[in-house]
Amino acid sequence: MFQCDYKDLVLAFNAFHDVKNGDMPEYGSFCLLELKDGRLTGGSWYPKNYQKKNADGQFIRGTADTVPAEDVAKWHALERYDLSECLQDENIGRINFKEEEEGDYTVEIGHFKSFADRRYPKSEQYCLLVLKTGRLAVGRWDVLSRGKGTFIYAPALACYSMDKVWAWTALGPDDIFEREQEREKERNLERKRNRNPVADPELLRYGTDINVYYEKALAKLRKKYPWATVTQMRKPGVWEIVPKHGKYVFGQDEGTFFGDKTVREWKDGSTADEFIDFLCTYAEESVKNSNPEVKFSLGMDIEPYLEKAYGIVKAEYRWLDKKVLKEHGNCKYAIKKVDGDWEFTERYKGSTKDYVCECSSAESFIEQVANNYRDAALRANPVVALYEVPFGHVDAHGWNLERYNFYKLKTGDYKVYVQAGDRTTGGSREFFITPNCFAAKTYSEFLDRYLEIVPGRSFGLYKEDLLPNEELRKFLGY
Repeated sequence: MFQCDYKDLVLAFNAFHDVKNGDMPEYGSFCLLELKDGRLTGGSWYPKNYQKKNADGQFIRGTADTVPAEDVAKWHALERYDLSECLQDENIGRINFKEEEEGDYTVEIGHFKSFADRRYPKSEQYCLLVLKTGRLAVGRWDVLSRGKGTFIYAPALACYSMDKVWAWTALGPDDIFEREQEREKERNLERKRNRNPVADPELLRYGTDINVYYEKALAKLRKKYPWATVTQMRKPGVWEIVPKHGKYVFGQDEGTFFGDKTVREWKDGSTADEFIDFLCTYAEESVKNSNPEVKFSLGMDIEPYLEKAYGIVKAEYRWLDKKVLKEHGNCKYAIKKVDGDWEFTERYKGSTKDYVCECSSAESFIEQVANNYRDAALRANPVVALYEVPFGHVDAHGWNLERYNFYKLKTGDYKVYVQAGDRTTGGSREFFITPNCFAAKTYSEFLDRYLEIVPGRSFGLYKEDLLPNEELRKFLGY
């Protein structure tokens, strides 16, 4: 790597441009900026009007992170420099960008640090970077995990990874960094408060073990639902006793938000018995839907459920057989004990992990398996012909219809593929056209049956749109 000592390195920028003169960089150029209040930062120049070279625009520092030109006093383009040769000189300490002339405005930047010495910026700190290529860059430090992060420099989280940066130094503080510093103070204060949390004797009458409260709620639920278990009660969401603002509360962990752990605190009462009653109400629906007599009405052997699902699908997907499921199915099913409760489970092909099938009845589990079998059957039946339905602009509940394709399969059956979206997202679905549709004697009658599977109100094309289409009629064999 470079031979000079980054700790002694000072970069002296002499050739600055004044924004007040309307002298602005090229579109997209990355620059070192001095703000009117004297702070240093950086950004990429984006004018409002690309045809006019004036100071109407903004410097982009990252995602939702900009500096308006009216806040900038001076700028200095960074992209043209390559320090590779200079940094090979082990005795170099100062690098001047442009020969310093009398009257030049100079900004000196030093105090560089290195990841090699386990030195890291503070969260959201905006930095000047010397890359391992010898180029200069800027970016905002985004902490990914302890000892790891990246420098964001443009929208859509475009970034320089740590392994591309030779040395870095912090530029001036800004409102984003200062807000993060305030959050860090609040986090530290919260941690300090929660070292020795206090327990409200009314709220935590039965102690600080959450299992005690679940067991008391379970005893109440079992009067109405004898099969109830704590595992069933925890399915809608797990409640814990956690410290918050220096006291113990009943709460749910909702993960982290901008680095802060968030807890949803129970606030529907103030006593332990009120919380126990709340637990009963909160868990009742889950317990009610976990009746083993309903859930396992065909017994504790998985095969009868799978056979029933197979029979349902086989009635319409006539080419389906056990070999197709073995080759094209993506799940294995079982009945296993999970956290002390019997559950339907599924394991995806190539995985060693079992997942619980959230089914409240044998019928709902069978239908879930049947849907999987349907997908496997379609994967096993190659497409031999395609007809793309022509259409103009079709609004499908705020999305625009993008594709509406009919496919003829190797067996002579048909399926349809529908895709819709907007500028930022989208989705697609595939439907098998059941033999019942083709039992219709006329194309018009076929459409009546078909549109019960792919309704116009959901996907944008109605009978009046499809009926005049002679090419589609012939493609479908009418």
